[in-house]
Amino acid sequence: MATPLSRSEERNVTSMEKSAWTEQEEEEDEFKECLEEPNGSVTPVFEDSLESNEVEKQKVVIMRAFVEREDSSAKDVDDFMIRRFLRARDLDIEKASAMFLKYLSWRKSAIPNGFISASEISTNLAHNKLFMQGVDKKGRPIVVGYGNRHKQGNMEEFIRYVIFALEKICSRMPRGQEKFVCIGDLQGWGYSNSDIRGYRASLSILQDCYPERLGKLYIVHVPYIFMTAWKMVYPFIDKNTKKKIKFVEDKKLRSTLLSDIDESQLPDVYGGKLSLVPIQDC
Repeated sequence: MATPLSRSEERNVTSMEKSAWTEQEEEEDEFKECLEEPNGSVTPVFEDSLESNEVEKQKVVIMRAFVEREDSSAKDVDDFMIRRFLRARDLDIEKASAMFLKYLSWRKSAIPNGFISASEISTNLAHNKLFMQGVDKKGRPIVVGYGNRHKQGNMEEFIRYVIFALEKICSRMPRGQEKFVCIGDLQGWGYSNSDIRGYRASLSILQDCYPERLGKLYIVHVPYIFMTAWKMVYPFIDKNTKKKIKFVEDKKLRSTLLSDIDESQLPDVYGGKLSLVPIQDC
């Protein structure tokens, strides 16, 4: 059973916390500076280290020591994963540690072989509802999901499909990148696509097991009837995730996406240059 952190461990970072932790802009979290390319585009230079934030650095050290005492498999994860769980709990070491230890236990039972094979989720893959192609201006992979291609079905397979997708996305992230962006396209969505249990389950997996992986979610082509389902899901979205969700009006769709995604990286279905690729083929 996990034991609380000692007071001496907490005191190690007290002096640094006197300058109160303030929520930084997402851009500051993800990259330190930008380089201007000859063509005028801007390429982010990622800060692939924890050195830039001393408070986070020290808390990562303390949390790592604690969780490794409780579960030796914690030694296999890098400091960036520890930091993501810390950020998901606003740098509260005890809450983040509890969340992380629960995740380690979940992973051993949910992905005992370390991966999920396509044969286990063939029905969901056949629906071709998730695609992955290109990166945004911050270097985050772009995922496109079609809500009208999802139907209620075997919940266990759907959960494994969600895990498969998140594992695939994370494995395709460029070096130094920790997040992805998603375009949730609801064109043609109707009540037959409404799956509140499935939505809540996938949301729980994303927030509890892959925290701080979602950079932004654009919800596009939203039919009015979707808002009924949205009201039932919204209370289960944590505050950090809520800040990353953006509903986009149809008339502003292209301009909104182009403000964050270069035309050369935007999927062609939204007026860009890249063809979508099913996530299982990425």
